[in-house]
Amino acid sequence: MFQNPSDSVIRDILATPRTIAVVGCSPKDYRDSHRIAELLMHRGHRVVPVNPGHKEILGVPCYRDLASIPFPVEMVDVFRRSEFVPDVASQAIAIGAKILWTQLGVYEEEAAQKALDAGLIVIMNRCPAIEYRRLGI
Repeated sequence: MFQNPSDSVIRDILATPRTIAVVGCSPKDYRDSHRIAELLMHRGHRVVPVNPGHKEILGVPCYRDLASIPFPVEMVDVFRRSEFVPDVASQAIAIGAKILWTQLGVYEEEAAQKALDAGLIVIMNRCPAIEYRRLGI
């Protein structure tokens, strides 16, 4: 059964500036995906919105899928329903991402195992905003 990594691993992920693709990022500022992407930007991460319906979100180019991003992405943060996680996990593996993170309520055991088997760190059913507060970073 899947278990999230230790608090020290999560702390390191959130405290170290990274390039983070936010899959399902919304241009609507009241949506969680928008607010978390903005928080990650303010915390020093390079945020790359992924949403096929938009050209730009949060003032940066938005890409239709992970394969369309023309530079390396270290972490993939998923704001899609659980049934979409297997496809996103496969894309994350294909682009060489190191971390797959799914938001609260998003959990898919087989996709997590596939990503773990490919060497990714997997965090599921967690929110960076809550983790920043919980871990005091």
